[in-house]
Amino acid sequence: MISWLVQPSGWVWLVPALPLLAVVVNAGRVLLGRCDGDGAEPLTARLASLAALAGLALLLVIDGLALANGAPGHFRLAHWFGSGNWEASFSFMLDPLSLTLSTLIALIGWLVIRFSSNYLHREAGFHRFFIVLTFFQAGIQLVLLAGNGLLAFVGWEMCGISSFLLIAYGWHRPLATGHALFAFMTNRAGDAGFLLALGLAATWLGGFEWTALARASQISVVDDRLLVIGFVIAALAKSAQLPFTAWITKALEGPTPSSAVFYGAVMVHAGVYLMLRLEPLLVQVPDVMFGLVVVGTLTAIYAWLCGLVQTDVKSALVFATVFQVSLMFVAIGLGWTTLALVHLCLHAAWRLWHFLLAPSWLAVTRQRPDPPPAWLRCNQLLYTIALQRLWLDKLSETLFTLPTLSFARDLRALEEQFIDPAIGQPGLGRAVHDDRSLVTADGWPGHALASLSELLQRIEYRLLLRGRGGTAEKLMHRAGAYLQTLENLLEQPRYLMMAVMATFVVIL
Repeated sequence: MISWLVQPSGWVWLVPALPLLAVVVNAGRVLLGRCDGDGAEPLTARLASLAALAGLALLLVIDGLALANGAPGHFRLAHWFGSGNWEASFSFMLDPLSLTLSTLIALIGWLVIRFSSNYLHREAGFHRFFIVLTFFQAGIQLVLLAGNGLLAFVGWEMCGISSFLLIAYGWHRPLATGHALFAFMTNRAGDAGFLLALGLAATWLGGFEWTALARASQISVVDDRLLVIGFVIAALAKSAQLPFTAWITKALEGPTPSSAVFYGAVMVHAGVYLMLRLEPLLVQVPDVMFGLVVVGTLTAIYAWLCGLVQTDVKSALVFATVFQVSLMFVAIGLGWTTLALVHLCLHAAWRLWHFLLAPSWLAVTRQRPDPPPAWLRCNQLLYTIALQRLWLDKLSETLFTLPTLSFARDLRALEEQFIDPAIGQPGLGRAVHDDRSLVTADGWPGHALASLSELLQRIEYRLLLRGRGGTAEKLMHRAGAYLQTLENLLEQPRYLMMAVMATFVVIL
């Protein structure tokens, strides 16, 4: 570990750590009440910007050394935890793939932070936005730089939490919170696939390191296929491919900078990165690669068709984004991973500019958007399918939202009808006895404590409080009288001499 720390690449952990430090400092300022008024905004934005800029500078130094001496590759910083034949570690992967994307994402994150400092000026949630945005920056860098799947999953979840919080940025509006919940629930299916793959990797390969996953040829083809499918499900959900596409249109509820960094330039490409990282694993299962081609093609057709009938800028842009990302999946399925990587980098930069320009798009173009093409307007079936977005929103609501709401209602009924009456609720207790109104209890624990209290009170009354002195006091007086009699006997000379003689007998 020490040998790595003397090199710039050994300090790569600072790239996700610096935004986390900015999160802690800004959150502390908010909790201490030091973020009131317009005067507190520049410091919040400056801390977030400096953290992003410092991470970008460190990555540029590592990139320069990698170009001169070669990429450091995979290295392990410290042991995390382990059990049996497997372990998890704090490891990082600095190869051309991760260095290229992490540097680009660091630049995009810094630009979005600078843009947001003016765009969100005097917003009620200004500080909250920057706290969540820097938290996301730490998470996405952890995904890109992690040397193992478990550490990448931590960053994966950090990105998901940040997405949920920024979609629900206007938390006082039910539409925003509803869309955030829908996106959160849909992405949990992908997270389940990721966890499944990690569990299988720990069982069959003895760890989560990307280098170990690349050598998965030691396991059977069936096991390899199951392992890959778990990661594929995670990638399809995070990159909004069919059948998970419906969530990304609802995610546009957040502010424009968050839409740019999440669903235009950065997070929507996380699934593509995961597939590029697992290329050695994918090539061993051609049928799964063919499945990527099929899913990517169907998603591209769906996004292209729906994009033709959109009437607002952000919706049109998000369908264009899904279309381009689906082409990346097609390229990966065909084995053209270098093309997919170049496509990802160019599309991320291009789409970032589009989303940041979206609020002023009509002012820039000075013309109305083009209507759908005539062939689509004349085909009633296709036009209806495009307008209804293939009814995926309704299908996703039926498969994800309604079961979750039903489960939540059942839990609430269980709590109200059984748990609350069983354990009681604060402030809802009733008097145990009519003549003692101050003694109240609610639920089984409350009544048990009340019964115990009443028993102790009866014991206390019987021993101490009954009559003039109580039974306990009478017993103590009687014991004292016996001891006094014994003391008087011992004070007499004959009994004293007997005690001395007994002592000598014991000693001798």
